[in-house]
Amino acid sequence: MIELKDITKVYKTKNGELTAVQDVNLTINKGEIFGIIGYSGAGKSTLIRLLNGLEKPTSGTVNVNGQQISSISGSKLRLARQKISMIFQHFNLLWSRTVAENIAFPLEIAGVAKSERAKKVKELIDLVGLSGRENAYPSQLSGGQKQRVGIARALANNPEVLLCDEATSALDPETTDSILELLLDINKRLGLSIVLITHEMHVIQKICHRVAVMEAGRIVETGEVLRVFQNPQAEITKNFVMQVSGTKETKVSIEQVLANYPTGKIVKLTFIGNKTEQPIISQLIKQFDVEVNIVHGNISQTANGPYGTLIVQIDGENSNVVQALNLLKSNEIQTEVIEHA
Repeated sequence: MIELKDITKVYKTKNGELTAVQDVNLTINKGEIFGIIGYSGAGKSTLIRLLNGLEKPTSGTVNVNGQQISSISGSKLRLARQKISMIFQHFNLLWSRTVAENIAFPLEIAGVAKSERAKKVKELIDLVGLSGRENAYPSQLSGGQKQRVGIARALANNPEVLLCDEATSALDPETTDSILELLLDINKRLGLSIVLITHEMHVIQKICHRVAVMEAGRIVETGEVLRVFQNPQAEITKNFVMQVSGTKETKVSIEQVLANYPTGKIVKLTFIGNKTEQPIISQLIKQFDVEVNIVHGNISQTANGPYGTLIVQIDGENSNVVQALNLLKSNEIQTEVIEHA
């Protein structure tokens, strides 16, 4: 569906060359929701603009739906872009047009007949949950409603790929969740591929199937969201995972436990899927005669199932503690002994 091969993008500035994207190789499958996460300046916005030809790579190829976007231009590029839609952080609506007129705009440009436009606009308004707001202007809408208009407009030409450029960054948490639920519903109903860039791991956790982590123009880690959450490799990925697992806020608690129980081991447990429902702690206590003190616990839902973290202090005879840790590992629960916070 989407393939980026050996992509590098260099900008020439008055201070010299600036490499925004470097040596990126990436494949995004048909029908999946793929997240690209990174802090400001990581290169993710440049990367997404390469997907629809708004930017051309300095080297490498971009292939979308069988079209080599990196090498076509003019009418061929315009035709290809009809199947690659985009929604933006600040909505980019036409303020002098109503909701219905904003959604109809790309259909007008494509030369669709008026009666057919009206039918399509009604379908899209119903799809994004804006029935009754057809004649409202953007200034009369909430942020979430504006983004729903942007999504409906992006779907007008029946795209096969939907690009989301920080589409929820300007929204409050509750509205963000409602927009993410809408994107998930659209993905399931229409089967289109969604590429979503963000700096918030919550967004990745909520709806993405796979994720790529960007830093300094490079992709430093990629994989299924659950697996990346369970076993992040790059330091930046670990920081992002801590955003949603809550473990960043447990440092003081860990220090206190280590001070009060210096003979025990502080262990971080990471588990996914049905492992989150197992009574593993009570099993440890009963089977190995150890004391278990819970420092922090959190279970989050992802598009592929639940992901949980649990930080515990395990104390007892050393041989019993070792056996307890071995049991955890044999149950495919990732364990990490924390020597200090």
